[in-house]
Formats: sequence, C-alpha cells, structure tokens
Amino acid sequence: MTSNDNDKRDPSADKPTILPGQLHVIATPIGNLGDISRRACELLCEVDTVLCEDTRSSQTLIRHIGSQRPLVALHEHNERAQVPQLIARLQDGAQLALISDAGTPLISDPGYRLVAAAHAAGIRVSPVPGPSATMAALSAAGLATDRFCFEGFLPAKAAARRAQLADLAAETRTLVFFEAPHRVAESLADMREAFGSERPAVLARELTKTFETVINTDLAQLCERVSSDSNQRRGEIVLVVAGAPVQEGAAALSAARKLYDALAAELPPSRAAKLAAKIHGVSRRELYQGERAEGS
Repeated sequence: MTSNDNDKRDPSADKPTILPGQLHVIATPIGNLGDISRRACELLCEVDTVLCEDTRSSQTLIRHIGSQRPLVALHEHNERAQVPQLIARLQDGAQLALISDAGTPLISDPGYRLVAAAHAAGIRVSPVPGPSATMAALSAAGLATDRFCFEGFLPAKAAARRAQLADLAAETRTLVFFEAPHRVAESLADMREAFGSERPAVLARELTKTFETVINTDLAQLCERVSSDSNQRRGEIVLVVAGAPVQEGAAALSAARKLYDALAAELPPSRAAKLAAKIHGVSRRELYQGERAEGS
C-alpha cells in the first residue's frame, strides 16, 4: 500500500461496529493493563453495560481506560438466573459487553449459558480477541504447539485428579492445565506418577506481571523446584506438559496389555479393558486378541 492509499483511507474504518442488540465477548489483560486492545477499550466505553465476574476486580480496568459504563456481576452462582433478563435487554436493542476477571471470557470462566442463549435467540455474538493465559503459556513454553489439549482445572480431590491424569497418560497432544497455588505441588506430584518423571513440562506463573516466571524442565525437576521454593506456589499458574510419545502397533498393544493386567486387579474386566484400550489408542478387540495370543 502506498502513502497516498494511507492518506485516502477512511479513518472510521477501524472503529468497532455497533449494531442493535449485540453481545460483545471481550478479552482483557491477564496482568499488564497495557495489553488491552484499542478496539476493546472503545467498546467498553460505548456499550450500555459491562458484565463481569467481580465488579470490584473489573473496576480497576474500567477506570484505567476511562470508561464510565455500569458494571453488573455475572458469575457461576447467578448466571442461570440472570440470563433471561439479559436476553430480554439484548432483544430490546441493548449493547452488552462480557468480560472475565482476566483473559478471554468462557475459558474456565462463566458466560457459556449467556452466549448459548444469545445464539438461540438470534442475537449477534461478537468476539473481541486478546490476552489469554493459555495461549501466552503455550507461546513461551517451548513445547509442541501444533496440537494441544486444554484441560482447565484438575479436580480438587486427589482420587478424581489421579483418575483424570491416568486417562491422559497416553495423550500425544501437549496438555495445558490451570492450577491453584495451594494445589500445584500435589498436582505436579500426581502428574509425575501418571506421566513419568522425565516428561517435559513447564510452569508458567504470573504471566505479564512483575514476578512472571517460566520454568522449562521435566516433571521430576519441576516437582522439586515447586516444593522447595514457596514463591513458585503463588499467583496465577498455568502448567504445560508435553504429550506422550506416539506408540506404534505392537508397542501400543503391549503397553495396553500391561495396563489392563494392573487395572483388572482393582476394576471389573470390561472397565479395565475400556480404560487400557483408550489410554493406549488400541481397540478392545485388539486387546482381547493380544490376551488370547499370549495365552496360546
């Protein structure tokens, strides 16, 4: 594009499009307020109401950008009750913005019910992309990003957490987890048991903030670092774990057979076979055929 083309460009072309009855899903900074986009700022200053998880937390951002739009709390405890009246407002032509406390809304945050209801009512839902802790962690992790699997928060109870990790042990895609500071050491220890000590892993903590930390090592070293340094058990934490090596044919079947033998001691055979086959990417028929072959 030439300089003359730039001179002739309509300066209003970059302004956000405002249509009657529209829900804007707006990503906000995960730490550094300078990461908010110009488009997000303009919309947050122009919509009728800003829907947020916590009005106290979001007020800091709203004041920072100079917006005076009213804030309304929308969180997991009130979303179901709030949706009908919010849809009615949108149908009457209101412009609403949905934000989370930090990052991209709906990624382990409330908002799903409202967005689904808006689509069902024929209301336009417009994403305003921007910061995401998941994407930020992946971009700095140094692990494969061509295929990844977002798992959000693991279960708080140890038994459920270990069961979920066991189901993921043979997942070949890079795994991304959110974790609470007070559980990160326990979760890493469970990952070490489920995935193996040498599985590459990254702890990304306080991304874009003053004490940002990205530690790239393996699960054994990461467990040791987090256990010995209380600073690594503070703030917002994303864990990125390399996927399992791809197993070929006979190796996958052999591994599935060994896992089946271990699981069958504690579970009904059908359940043990289903889990072993799923984890190692083989069919239950192959697993049973392998059993007969070994017994012949």
